[in-house]
Amino acid sequence: MKQFDKLKDILIERGASFVGFCDISHLPNNMGYKGAISIGYKLLDSFIDQIDEKDGPTYQYFHHYRDVNTALDQLSLFACTYLDRLNIKALMIPASQSSVTDPYSGAFPHKTAAVLSGEGFIGKSGLFIHEKFGGRVRLATVLVDYPLASQKPIIENGCGNCTKCRDACPSGAISGNVYKLGEDRSTFFDAEKCSTHMKKAYQQIGRGSVCGICIKVCPMYLKGKQ
Repeated sequence: MKQFDKLKDILIERGASFVGFCDISHLPNNMGYKGAISIGYKLLDSFIDQIDEKDGPTYQYFHHYRDVNTALDQLSLFACTYLDRLNIKALMIPASQSSVTDPYSGAFPHKTAAVLSGEGFIGKSGLFIHEKFGGRVRLATVLVDYPLASQKPIIENGCGNCTKCRDACPSGAISGNVYKLGEDRSTFFDAEKCSTHMKKAYQQIGRGSVCGICIKVCPMYLKGKQ
């Protein structure tokens, strides 16, 4: 694990907000890999604070969202190159890439790796909620052909009785139900309803690819700052 601890330090120095490790050998969708590196990048408050609960996202937030995705992809590529030099096979899962068969899911779920790494939990909003940064993060994942284990315990039901994201969501996609590990997303969050609303309401900003209201109203970030 020493080489992975060193890689973690380098990724943090290069801009990552957090890096976690986990075992994915037991997952059916592990793509033949044993472990995963979860890389998180915090969205800047100055852009999140511009999001209006009534009017939605701004053009500046849309560009920041894309810039952070690019930064994550660069960190992931660096990690793969670093590991390749150590003869460890690695595959990067881009920060924002939809599955060919499901437009609302990725090739491998970033949130699964982040949760199994003990960095946070999946909230009622369907967002990954970091223990310190709340929903103000973007994720990327690097799959590795090397046995890894989480250095932190898994966090469950971190939302408690809070329903601020449900109450603020303009699409009605958030049911308010608590996510349970391994449960299908549709039991608490309607990804299609969320996407349809964004494309209709915010077409003038990135063709309706972002919203961010649930990110802004999540109180977990304020708790993390205390």
